[in-house]
Amino acid sequence: MAKNEDDKSYWLLKSEPDAYGWDDLVAEGEGTWDGVRNHRAANNLRAMKVGDEAFFYHSNVGKEIVGIVRISAAGLPDPNDPEAKWASVKVKPVRKLERPVTLTEIKAEPALAETELVKLSRLSVAAVRRSEWEKIVEMAKR
Repeated sequence: MAKNEDDKSYWLLKSEPDAYGWDDLVAEGEGTWDGVRNHRAANNLRAMKVGDEAFFYHSNVGKEIVGIVRISAAGLPDPNDPEAKWASVKVKPVRKLERPVTLTEIKAEPALAETELVKLSRLSVAAVRRSEWEKIVEMAKR
């Protein structure tokens, strides 16, 4: 978990855009982030607090960060898990990035070499340090 002085944590949420993309979330206004069945990723979901922010990452197709979401409800059980062992959160779109930041760009940036997106590439819910967050937001403005 990447806690910061403002007591906000930053995250990265991956979704396949042909299954559930940025435009789907924007159309809904608020979405449930569920279906996570990896223990580390689920623990990241459990660590999220209302007000935390996350990058919305299109995986498989595009492989790029396209927007920013805010956690609007935290500590929820996954609605698709009848045993209530897995976690979920609700998210609301904050804004689309000025331009997508691709995985290739992230891997080429030395300041981002230690990100969970790079180091743990299969992780669907990853922590992001504030310095990494700021670098990616800056990259989106180039």
